Order: sequence, then C-alpha cells, then structure tokens
Amino acid sequence: MLYIRNLTYHPPACHQPILKAVNLEIAPQQMGLVIGPSGSGKTTLLEILAGLAEKTAGEICWREQELTSLHLQQLSGLVFQFPERHFCGGTILEELRLGHPELTGDRIHEALSEVGLAQLPLNTSPNSLSGGQQRRLAFAVQLIRQPHLLLLDEPTAGLDWSMRRQLVNLLAKLKTHWSLLVVSHDANDLVDIADQCWTLSHGELASANVEMLKSKVRTEVKA
Repeated sequence: MLYIRNLTYHPPACHQPILKAVNLEIAPQQMGLVIGPSGSGKTTLLEILAGLAEKTAGEICWREQELTSLHLQQLSGLVFQFPERHFCGGTILEELRLGHPELTGDRIHEALSEVGLAQLPLNTSPNSLSGGQQRRLAFAVQLIRQPHLLLLDEPTAGLDWSMRRQLVNLLAKLKTHWSLLVVSHDANDLVDIADQCWTLSHGELASANVEMLKSKVRTEVKA
C-alpha cells in the first residue's frame, strides 16, 4: 500500500508550490488515475515518487515505512511520456540489459511475455517496432527491475485508436501483479480500468468519483 501524505513540492525558484499538500493512497493490484491539464504538476508527482526529485514536505510511505528518494528508486519504475524516444540499445536484448548485464534469459523472457512481446527475436531493433510495440518494450524495461509500483506518464500519448485500446488492455493485465499510478490529461481511454481517480489542477489534488467519470465517458462515446 502506497501512502502519500501532505506532499508538497516548492522549488526555491518558483513563486508558488508546484504540488500543494497532496494526499492519496494506492492499494496493491490497483490502478490509480490522476487527470489534469498540462502544467498541473502530474509529471512532477511521478518524478518525486520515482525518487528523481526531492519533495519539499510531507511523507511517502510503503506499508507504513517512510521512504527516501533511494528507496523510491528501488520501489518504483517510471515510464515517461514517449519513452521510445530515449531507447539506447541497438536490439531488444541490449535495451533490456542496459544497466543490468547480469539478467538471465528467464527474467528477460518473463518481462517480454508480460507485455506481449515474447514472440519477437531478441536481436530486433527497437526502432523497427511499431509505436505500440515500442511502448510495450518501454514497459518491459521497467518491469524487468521488478518494481512494486509502476508509474506511467501519458501512456497512450501518440498512439492511434487501435494501439491505445491494446495498451489499455495491457494495463488492465499489469495491474493484476503491480500497483499502477497513471497520469493523463484525458480520462477517456483509461477510466474504465481505474480503481481510483483524482483530478490535479494548479498543484492541488482532489478525489474524483470513478463511476461518474465512467458514465460520462460512455455518454460521450455514444454521442
């Protein structure tokens, strides 16, 4: 169980805090969805939970143990928006082994199977994959680390309708094994598989009614 209590992020160069007393909880095998416009603090929240930025105040706990940035780096796996732009390996195998040369074939096969890429030859270039396959590979890069919490920044961005649908189905599968926290500016694709929802605006987080959001999305689709 992840607990965030009164999390604040206020860099000295900013007149106003980027995040203001954020509170949320995410249970194991659930997906939390944070919805907010660009500039609302969504990516900053994920960077703090991934241990890449240091909070100004508040607590981040896992099972009642307060976590440092180093703990968070070990606990979480962060997939940035458009992660495929940052691939460095010349092959799928090289991409998965970056920073983890000790990885066994079983671990690699397990991670690729989890994201539906086990059928691809390991010598395939990441740049030759489709957009959806590249996004899946980016997930595998994090899953191979076996994190407890998977953090996803706009995971459906830049994909066509069919690939978005496939990715949503993949996330529904992944949350049976991991806790997921997803941030997005658009709830339409993701709200159906979310267990909890929040809205984030100007750094302030508010709980949202999941069933009302689902009903609204279905109404918009029918219209």
